[in-house]
Amino acid sequence: MNRRVTLAARPEGHPRESDFALVEEPVPDPGPGEVLVRGLWLSLDPYMRGRMSEGRSYAKPTELGEVMTGQVVGEVVASEDRRFAPGDHVVGQLGWQEYALARGGALRKVDARIAPPPVWLHVLGTTGLTAYFGLVDVARPKPGDTVVVSGAAGAVGQVAGQLAKAMGCRAVGIAGGPEKVRDLTEEYGYDAGIDYKGDDVNAALKAACPQGVDVYFDNVGGALSETVFRRLATGARIAVCGQISQYNLTEPELAPRNLGFLIVFRARMEGFLVSDYAHRFEEGIRRLGALLADGRIRYREDVTEGIEHAPAAFIGMLRGANRGKTLVKLA
Repeated sequence: MNRRVTLAARPEGHPRESDFALVEEPVPDPGPGEVLVRGLWLSLDPYMRGRMSEGRSYAKPTELGEVMTGQVVGEVVASEDRRFAPGDHVVGQLGWQEYALARGGALRKVDARIAPPPVWLHVLGTTGLTAYFGLVDVARPKPGDTVVVSGAAGAVGQVAGQLAKAMGCRAVGIAGGPEKVRDLTEEYGYDAGIDYKGDDVNAALKAACPQGVDVYFDNVGGALSETVFRRLATGARIAVCGQISQYNLTEPELAPRNLGFLIVFRARMEGFLVSDYAHRFEEGIRRLGALLADGRIRYREDVTEGIEHAPAAFIGMLRGANRGKTLVKLA
């Protein structure tokens, strides 16, 4: 039997475990051009919260009764596509389930000799690639720039700061709580860390960025980002990756309220999706893989075992309970 987590109800505010359902179905057989994959690891990410709502977004919402969306790294157990054979490790958007059918074209082989399977869901997966393209293509930092990252202890943020350091920049991270702030400087090599829960963020930014913020990698949005905007340097670039502070609000926060800072600092703000760079994923994986092999990128994983515990792990991540990349071990 295949255990799957489906969307049972659309949440209002923070999701609850009752918004999900654990169901069992027979393991399907692949048809022509299809591949049956046994899931090994599931990635849990903030964007999934948006898919639970009906509001207009960049992707179709998950329907009630439909399996929750999510990236999985797994092992091929049966294939009707000659590009894949049993035993191959693959990654794809296979959802919150233990087995999944996929068209061969929707899967990408991964090499478990280069890095363990779960790493292909973060440093060498879409979170690492999000950090890479958000910095390299959108923010375009120059050596000597000061790069500030919000949500810096999360899956994308931990990689973004280390990439900034590899590009010759000064990195300042914002995270919630003293443990996460210690991770920034002791684990990920940030030059400074700011605790948005306990510090005066404006004063801390002024002290950590005396020449202003050249690049802001925004994972959080809301009032926190409005505070960062007041500390920008002339010609600053803002890469808008996520807005996690807003995802569980029933009414959007009224911040930032004054976009005049774009004029004052002659700044550029740009949102992006990692999927826009799919044709360049191999480039990003090569660069990230080289840094990983050299020990210049470190990572922390927050692992939950069992598909039945995925909803609780997801809710905890949205509340900031995780330290590092949130993963569910399926097998």
